[in-house]
Amino acid sequence: MTQELLSPTLPVKSREQTTCCVVGAGPAGAILSFMLARQGIPVILLESHLDFDRDFRGDTLHPSILEVMDELDLADRLLQLPHTELSLIAPPGGGPRFDLHELQTKFPYVAMMPQTRFLTFVTSEAQHFPSFRLVMGARVEALIEEEGQIRGVRYRALDGWHEVRASLTVGTDGRFSRLRKLAGFEPIASSPAMDVLWLRLSRKPDDPHGLMAQFGGGRAVLFLEREDHWQIGYIIGKGTYHEVHAAGLGTLRQAIAETAPGFADRVAELTDWKQVSMLSVEANRLRRWYRPGLLLLGDTAHVMSPAGGNGINYAIMDAVAAANILTAPLQAGQVTLADLARVQRRREWPTRVIQAIVTLMQDRLLKAALYPNSSFTFPSFLGWPLVRKLVPLLFGLGIQPEHVQQQARPRPLWSRVGIWIAGTLLLLALAWAIRRLLRRPEEPGTAFQEETPSC
Repeated sequence: MTQELLSPTLPVKSREQTTCCVVGAGPAGAILSFMLARQGIPVILLESHLDFDRDFRGDTLHPSILEVMDELDLADRLLQLPHTELSLIAPPGGGPRFDLHELQTKFPYVAMMPQTRFLTFVTSEAQHFPSFRLVMGARVEALIEEEGQIRGVRYRALDGWHEVRASLTVGTDGRFSRLRKLAGFEPIASSPAMDVLWLRLSRKPDDPHGLMAQFGGGRAVLFLEREDHWQIGYIIGKGTYHEVHAAGLGTLRQAIAETAPGFADRVAELTDWKQVSMLSVEANRLRRWYRPGLLLLGDTAHVMSPAGGNGINYAIMDAVAAANILTAPLQAGQVTLADLARVQRRREWPTRVIQAIVTLMQDRLLKAALYPNSSFTFPSFLGWPLVRKLVPLLFGLGIQPEHVQQQARPRPLWSRVGIWIAGTLLLLALAWAIRRLLRRPEEPGTAFQEETPSC
């Protein structure tokens, strides 16, 4: 924080007082603001952009999220909006198929909905509460700190500087969080083995539905069904984007066509690098998610890899837990460090476990798939009875899904105890099996090929 930004002589056009100031109108910020506002807690939600419309934002609403929306009496109206539903997980290479209908839930599928539509819906619903206010185009540039306590923020809008003072400031502004930087937090970073090139290709009426993936020839390509197109994820080695770009768009088109011949007649739609968006895959976490008067949630506290679409799920679960724990202290006008620590204790274990699982899968499976001279099949342990039951549970509901505390309905046993046990068992099983079945080869194309026959 610079003295210039915090100077008392800074010209400020408006000053507001609220109970909670949420910075970042992503999934966590929108849900947290809605839940607090419905309890009558004054909340101001600040979003640095002028709209929610940005390319290739995550758009997977897992069953656990839909359960939360149902508990908030929003699910029925949300699902009236255009969306697609994914209930079958079918890995490539002849792997086992996992059906989310095996889950004991009202929503045995992942709803695929553009995040723009989801955020517009949630914030529009929040507008019905007089205690809620959304400010778009509000770029937070400084924290207000007095006697070691965060008291709010100063933000810059099109018409100048503004100030919001609050009992609690919550950072939900994502993986590139400005609030995290302003607060001086340093994340513990990991080194995922991949980056992803996102692009779009058209859909045909007779195309299959859902999520597909193709591995082979040192390439890995994901295909996600959207309303009128396919979202393509072309996986590349970490830090190799400049090499791929230098090889030319024609090489990229050819690689997609060779990996997925069914799309060969559509790759000509890719005519400019502006149609390609590069996502630098990373994962990190903070040792501590809070300071006096400040709490960080979602990707701001723990950046999730896009593998498995976990980011939105765990961000919203963070928001639900925070709302459950902090509603009473906020209503009483006093949020202590102990209250903020409770939120981190509640949510840290599930996020660390899922990050560990995803890291194992990425480092072993995807790295192996990207060896140019290697063949690739999914390991046999995915067919084990225990794993076949745990994968839909882990993918659809996550580890320790949260529920809206104000609801009278009892939580099922699996959500209170079983998820903890299941997540731990699955982590141990995956760690053991991946180390045994997918040992990193000393030289690509030799040892690996001997242990994993071609598809």
